[in-house]
Amino acid sequence: MFRLAQSARQAQTDHASCSGCGLCLLVCPVWRREHDFGLTPLARAKALQHGAAAADIAESIQSCTLCAACEPVCPEEIGLIAMTLDLRRQLSPPAAVPGLRARMEEQTARPFAPRASGNAVLLPDQALRARPATLAHAVALLGGVGAAVIAEDDGADIALALETGMPIPAARLERFLPALKGLKKIIVADGLLLRHLRLWLPQAQVVSLGAALSSLPGVRRALRSSDLYVIEPRAYHADYERLVKHYDGLRAAAACSFNLDLQRIAIPATARSLAQRLGLEAVDDTAQARWILQGRRIERIVVEHIDDADAFGKVSGLPVVHLADLADDGTS
Repeated sequence: MFRLAQSARQAQTDHASCSGCGLCLLVCPVWRREHDFGLTPLARAKALQHGAAAADIAESIQSCTLCAACEPVCPEEIGLIAMTLDLRRQLSPPAAVPGLRARMEEQTARPFAPRASGNAVLLPDQALRARPATLAHAVALLGGVGAAVIAEDDGADIALALETGMPIPAARLERFLPALKGLKKIIVADGLLLRHLRLWLPQAQVVSLGAALSSLPGVRRALRSSDLYVIEPRAYHADYERLVKHYDGLRAAAACSFNLDLQRIAIPATARSLAQRLGLEAVDDTAQARWILQGRRIERIVVEHIDDADAFGKVSGLPVVHLADLADDGTS
C-alpha cells in the first residue's frame, strides 16, 4: 500500500507543534496578496489546534497555492503541505473534478506499460504536453544523459487528484508505479507529483525538470548575466536543502538573478488557488509577476515552468523563454 503522506518532515511534527511564530506568513503569496490571516498556514494550524474541522476552514484550505514556501522557514519543521492536502482530502467530494474519477479508472484498466528502457524517464505535465515543441526540445536535451524516453503513463490524473484532494484508488497507483521502479532517474515536470514520487519510490533518484535541464552544460552556457531565472517553487521547496546548493552553484556560474528572497525561498510567479487552477475562477497573476520584476534590470526571463512563461509574458514586455528552449545543444 502506497502512503499519501507528502513530506519527510510530516513524520516529525504536525499542526499541534505550531508555536505561532508567524514566519510562514513572510513567504506566503496568499498572505501578501490578500492580507487575510484566515487564509494562511498559521491560521490553519491554529484553527486545528482549537478543534476546527476541515469544513470550518474550507476557504483557507482551497486558497493555498501549494507553493510550499512555508515549509523551509518553519522552525518546528511542520509538514504544512501534507497538512493542507490532508484537509483537502477531508473536504473533497467524490466528484470534485468532473471526469477525473473516470480518467483514473480508464488508466487503471489499461494494459500495464512496460518498464521504461534505459536508466531514466521524463514525466511531463499537462502544461508541457500542451507545448509539443518545448517538450520535444526537453526530450532532445535530456537524451544526452539517457532520459530521452517519455513515460507512457505520466500520472497526470494522479497529479490532479493530489491537487484537489480526490482519493486515488490503490489500483491506480499499483498500475502507475511499477513501470518506474528500478529506474535510476525519474525527471518530473509537476512539482506536487515529484514530492509524492520521492516518498513512493525512495530508492529512485526523482528530480525536477528544471534541476535536470539546468545541470546540462549547454543550458548553463546559454544563460546570461542579464537573465532572470525563475525556479518552479513546488519541486524546489520539496527538495530545498539539496537544491539551494544546486542553484547557488548555477548563480555563481551564470551570474544571473533568481526569484529567490534573502532566505533562498523561491517566490512563486503564479499564486493560484485551487479554484483558479481548476478554471472555476479567473486567473490573474499580474500583480505577483510584477512584484518579482520590481526593481530588476534584466533583458530576458528564463522559466522552468510553462505557466510562469504565460504569467510574465502578460506583464513584462521582455523575451520569456522556457529552459528547454534556451540552448541549441545541452549535451556538450
